[in-house]
Parts: sequence; structure tokens; C-alpha cells
Amino acid sequence: MIRISTIFIAICMVLVAASLGLVLYSVAGISGTESAIVALTALTFLILYNAVSMRLRDRSDVGGQITDLSRGTADLARQVAEFGRRLAAIEGRIASSNSANSDRVQSVIGEINELGGLVRQLATTVSAHEDLLAGNAPAPAPVMRPEPETPIDLATPFEEKPVASPPLPAPPRPAPAVQAQPANPVQTGNGRSQTQLLATLRNAIDENRIDIFLQPMVTLPQRKVRFYEAVTRLRDERDQLITAEEFISIAEASGLIGRIDNMVMLRCVQVLRRLMVRNKDVGVFCNLAASTLGNSTTFAQCLDFLEANRALAPSLVLEFKQSTFRNLGPAETENLAALAQRGFRFSIDHVTDLRIEPRELADRGVRFIKVPATLLLDPRQASTSDIHPSDLSDLLGRFGIDLIAERIEGERAVVDLLDYDVRFGQGFLFAPPRPLRPEGASATAGAPPNQTKDVQGPHGSGTPSSGATSSAPPPQRITGNAALARRI
Repeated sequence: MIRISTIFIAICMVLVAASLGLVLYSVAGISGTESAIVALTALTFLILYNAVSMRLRDRSDVGGQITDLSRGTADLARQVAEFGRRLAAIEGRIASSNSANSDRVQSVIGEINELGGLVRQLATTVSAHEDLLAGNAPAPAPVMRPEPETPIDLATPFEEKPVASPPLPAPPRPAPAVQAQPANPVQTGNGRSQTQLLATLRNAIDENRIDIFLQPMVTLPQRKVRFYEAVTRLRDERDQLITAEEFISIAEASGLIGRIDNMVMLRCVQVLRRLMVRNKDVGVFCNLAASTLGNSTTFAQCLDFLEANRALAPSLVLEFKQSTFRNLGPAETENLAALAQRGFRFSIDHVTDLRIEPRELADRGVRFIKVPATLLLDPRQASTSDIHPSDLSDLLGRFGIDLIAERIEGERAVVDLLDYDVRFGQGFLFAPPRPLRPEGASATAGAPPNQTKDVQGPHGSGTPSSGATSSAPPPQRITGNAALARRI
């Protein structure tokens, strides 16, 4: 667009040239043609002069701009070079730091692997020593009176509780020809009819003779107590213990299982409060029956009680059988969701196969799955299940579910389970179910003599392990960390 100043200059040049031609025509007496030629010539010179002067002025301006641009480009190049130098220095520092950290991590990983190898070697050595000691034991062992099991003292600091306390070796003494039986032998359901057992069950519920024993669950390989499972026991009129395996089916058939679950849940909450005085990280597993979950009246009472103790939800784990989760109806599913909404976590036991859907279980609030050690270590499971047992712990861990190996009874099983990355274990190798010591009782208070060695069943029901009888079992040989510490 032409500027106004340029138009003004052009008008002025035309006026100057026309004035010059008019003066020559009027004053000098030159003809009109000659005066017009002179005016045009003057106008041409003026135009040329203006064009040359404008070109020179523009050239000087462009030169100054180019100089400024060159100076700015040089400054920018210098700054870019400075930034490049600093970036190279930072990259060098990061590379050296990563290299140092990588060396440290590799050294730590090497030490951890070495420690893991040493732990496995130590466990293998201990197992070999146990087998050697068992093989060298004299065959005709005298039948001795079983010592009463030490009750669990909840007042003892949590960290000071041993997983399995090694008994002191008794001095040798001559065995009598016929050894007396314990004063109160545990009777099984075989000695009672169903009618008698039902009457005993009703009386025990009415007179509050439902007891719970605690069996610890330990971390592997450290063997530190992390959880307890509440195991239900019933006392008859003569204070003889009846395991849940004997009365659970009758209780479900007669509709008494709901009252039993309510009583056991109350005891579990009381025990958990006593445990959490010493350690906030402890947890208690409480078994619930499928009929309790499906009965609206009984479940409403349980839900009200759990709602009142909602603060204990992170530490109270409700345990159900695998068959219960596989046969959930609409009512059971809704009640299970109500418990999950209140923050309670679930556990699955009585696992009979490894066909597990971890995503579905995690969505329903399951955080623990207890699988028998024999099932995990069974080589036939690799072909019958969708996943190899050695990968089960990692698969469950991706969905926030911990795998617990139960019914562990030998050191060799612990060694194999460590290769499967199992982090929790439970079984008679660590400790059997033990009764609670009453508050205020002394540390040497004895337990009821009518104890039976059992493996967990529904509500902690016992299934006699191999070599164990309902009468006086032989004193259990101490294995594991307790035996190792004793030898050292």
C-alpha cells in the first residue's frame, strides 16, 4: 500500500516541474512546447533523485536489520551450545548414577540369591538330619502319657511368641507294662448316636460350652506368626472335647449352625481385640457356614454384629469353603456383597482342585486362598488344572490374593513350597490348634488334657493326620526353626 508521504512528494515534484515550465514560459519568453519539455525534464530528475535517495535509505535500514539479525543468531547459537553442554553433563551424571545403581542392585540381588540358596540348603540339611534322626530312633518306643498342650497366651507380646516351643528332653525312665490312659479321653461321634450328639450340641449351645482354639499361620521362610485361625470345639457335660467334624453336619441339619456361628464370631472379635492390644498387624480367620450366609434371619444378626465392629474389618477375615463360592445363589451373593461393602475380607478353604478364577474371586472380596500342601505338590495337578501349581502364587498375587499352604507336616514340604513362592503356611509343623489362656492366668497354666491332633476342617473341624489317633498321641518331634535354634 502506497504511503501518504510518497503521494505528497509526488504531488510536490509535479507542482515544482509545472511551476518551472510556467516561469520559463511567462518570464523568459520561451515557447510553450519548450517550457513543457523543460518541465518534464525537471520532473524526471526529481523522480530519479527521489528514487535513488529512497533506495539508499532502504539499503542502510536493511543492512542494520541484517546486522542485528546476525548478532541475534550468534547469541542464539551460543545459548544452544551452552544448553547442549549442560544437557551432555546431565546425561553423563544420569548415566553414571544408573550404572552405579545397577551395580548396587546387581550386588544386592546376588546377595539375596545367595541367601536364598543358603536357606534352601539349610532347610534341606535340617530335613535330612530329621530323617536321619527318625531312622536311628529305637523301634520299640514306650507309650508315654501325652503332656497337655500349652494354651496360647494373648497377653504375651506378639513378637515373642514362638511358633513351636521345643519341649525339654525328659530323663529316661522304665515304661510300665500297661500304661494308664488319660483321665478324660476325647470321644468321637462313633461313640454317640446322632440323637445323643444333637442333645449334647443343644446343651453345649445353651450353656455356652462352645470354645475356640487358635492355630497360627506363619510367613515363609521367616516363620513369623501373621494370622490365627479360630478352630471350633464343643465341650460336653464331662468337659470332653468334640471336634467340629463330628457335630457340624448335625448342626447344619438341625438349624443350629447359625447360633454356633454367632457365638464363634463373638469369640473371634473378643480374641482379636486382645491380640491388637499388642500388635495391630495381627489377623484372625473366622469360619462361616454356607447356611448362615443364606439364612436371612441369621445373617441379619451377623451383619448387625459385624457392623458394630466395623473397625476390625481389616483384621477379621471371614472364611468359606470352596464349594460355597461355587454354589452361591442370589441371596448368598447379595449378602456376600454386603459384607464386602463394609470392608470385610474373605478367605477360601477346603480347596479340592486348582480350577480357580482369581479375577472373579477378587471382585467378590476374596483376599486369601488356603490350599493343602499335598494338593500344591501333587504332580498330577499340572495336567488336570489350567495353571501349573508353581505359577499359582504369582497369578493370585496379580489380583491381590495371597496363597496360604495349609496342612504342612514336614520340612521337605516347606522346601518345595518355597520354590513355588508360597508366602504363608499353616500346619502341625509350626503349631497345632491350642486353647486360649484366660485373661490373668499365669504363663504356666495348663490346657485341658483331652486334646486331639487334627487338621483343619469346616469351622476348624479335624481330620486326623497320618499316624495320629484319637487316643494319646506320641509327643511330637520338634522341627523347623525351633529345632534348629535348639541344636545351635
